[in-house]
Amino acid sequence: MAPDSAGAELVAAGLAVAAVVALALTWDTGRGWRRAALRSVALLLCLATTSATALLWLNRQVETYPTWSDLFGGGGDVAATHAAITPVGAPSGRRAGRVVRLTVAGRTSHLTMPVYAYLPADYGRRPAERYPVIEALHGFPGSPMSWLRRLGVSTMLDREIAAGRMAPTVVLFPYITPDPARDTECTNLVHGPAAETFLTVDVPSAVESQLRVRQDRAGWGLIGYSAGGFCATNLVLRHPTRYAAGASLSGYSDPGIVVGDGSEHTFNNDDWRLRHLPVPAVALYLACARSDPTAMRDTAALAGLVRAPATVTTEYVDTGGHNGPTWEAMEPPAFDWLSGWLGRPEG
Repeated sequence: MAPDSAGAELVAAGLAVAAVVALALTWDTGRGWRRAALRSVALLLCLATTSATALLWLNRQVETYPTWSDLFGGGGDVAATHAAITPVGAPSGRRAGRVVRLTVAGRTSHLTMPVYAYLPADYGRRPAERYPVIEALHGFPGSPMSWLRRLGVSTMLDREIAAGRMAPTVVLFPYITPDPARDTECTNLVHGPAAETFLTVDVPSAVESQLRVRQDRAGWGLIGYSAGGFCATNLVLRHPTRYAAGASLSGYSDPGIVVGDGSEHTFNNDDWRLRHLPVPAVALYLACARSDPTAMRDTAALAGLVRAPATVTTEYVDTGGHNGPTWEAMEPPAFDWLSGWLGRPEG
């Protein structure tokens, strides 16, 4: 029973109810200091179980700690080493893809983390094909499990590919930070993890050696939601020789953290980059809900700054906010758009 499961949340809620019942039953038990001590213990149990229930509910929403070892500092999936590609999801139908897990031991970033990969249904039937790749970046707090469980990305990809709106594509779901409690915004933090290097150098290198994917710029793109949306636009602007296109769902224009070298105000600030540096020949897709004020402001500002040779497409939804249902609704057109900009599978 994982800490992001409904079962764990129900157990915690049950214990909280039991603690309240125990408090009521023992309130007048004993005398003097024994009564005071018993009441104190019962009250602490009530507070502890109620807090645990609330925290498990929150973790289930954002998928920050998918394993108990992650939660208690044992490293878990983020630091684990998996020697080979490991099946994660079995195909649900004849035209369904599958999700596998591989380990990226970053020679440049010195980070070792698992990466989940969606392989389209055609992957196992066309051994000569090399497929385009999309790196899908999660928000903070969060993990790749948010894409795979909460946003139902595998089912959506199966549907879009089967309908011909997407080309068969390998989609990667890496961690954007080795520490679930430390936000990197996909940057190389001074005296911290080199998340940008891991995502843009080590992940492509490892995936190109382990999976049948295209290795040219036209075959690689980025997508992300919330913090991952900032990551997608920032990384495609910073690495235009690696990626051809990037899609941001409810993203923003600056990392909102201290990188350590001041670059949150300059080179890691998309607004600043578009104003002061040459614009690369990349394609950007910027989407958000109109009721999401920060994302709406930054999306409109960035769209207004994009100039040739870059291109920009904007998409706004009238309802929703900065949340999972909004991102789930924006997923299909964003992935379809990305697929249209990337190269097709080639043999």
